[in-house]
Amino acid sequence: MSEKPGQQTDDQVAEDSDGQVDPAAARVEEEVRESFDRTVEKGAERLHRGWRVLITTGLFGGLEVGLGILAYLAVLHQTDNHLLAGLAFGIGLVALYLAHSELFTEGFLLPIMALFARRGTVLQLLRLWGMTLVTNLVGGWVFMWFVAHAFPEFAGLLTETARHFVDAPLGLRAVALSVLGGIVITVLTRMQEGTDSDGVKVVAAFSVGFLLAGLSLFHSVLDSIIIFGAIHAEGSVSYGEWLAWFWYVVPLNMLGGLVFVTAMRLVRASELPEAPGPDNRVDEASEAS
Repeated sequence: MSEKPGQQTDDQVAEDSDGQVDPAAARVEEEVRESFDRTVEKGAERLHRGWRVLITTGLFGGLEVGLGILAYLAVLHQTDNHLLAGLAFGIGLVALYLAHSELFTEGFLLPIMALFARRGTVLQLLRLWGMTLVTNLVGGWVFMWFVAHAFPEFAGLLTETARHFVDAPLGLRAVALSVLGGIVITVLTRMQEGTDSDGVKVVAAFSVGFLLAGLSLFHSVLDSIIIFGAIHAEGSVSYGEWLAWFWYVVPLNMLGGLVFVTAMRLVRASELPEAPGPDNRVDEASEAS
């Protein structure tokens, strides 16, 4: 592959000011390259999934987020401490990771990197986003029906928590909470792709759960499932109120994840020698898929 203008080669990256090879710089560059390759491979796998896999992984993603919400409600009910409850919510993100399910906001990094590497198409990306979002919501709706009827003592808590979201006026604070929600969940994907340690990935999941749920950031799937629980439990929250909140949170989550995290990652990836140039094309296997 020919070198693009302004692009550094491996040797250039690894040389210090005296022209000597810097082992530390070479090692960092190798780690970045390996991380990029892993991210592209996982993103391409998501883009090329069949309909059956898309539906099942999305449904289970909604159910597993529901597990985290159940833990959140249990701790909040006993302690009235949002930060402790947020830490408990991390159980749902750990379940997502260990079960290899799909959360809508995971699509803000991995598939975009695959698209950047010419391993998929925009149509495949839109199909992944749309189907995952819908099935996450369906899975969460079903799970919260069981929660609302199994734990009637959570009814008031569900309504109070849901009201925090649906009663929020569309203003600067709501916009900031939504953008932060997209940033935080996409950073989780970035952190988990940056290490091979399962233990570190679990710690990252609990850390992000603490921020998302403990600080009540706006997350299109997580908070929608909480609202569904309130609808099932007491019915004092309506689907119309949910939609009036949901319609602006989704694009703002995407703004946070795509612009403030993924775009920065693309800038870094564009410096790699194997980054696609203008002459690259999607390989025949990708096109055939």
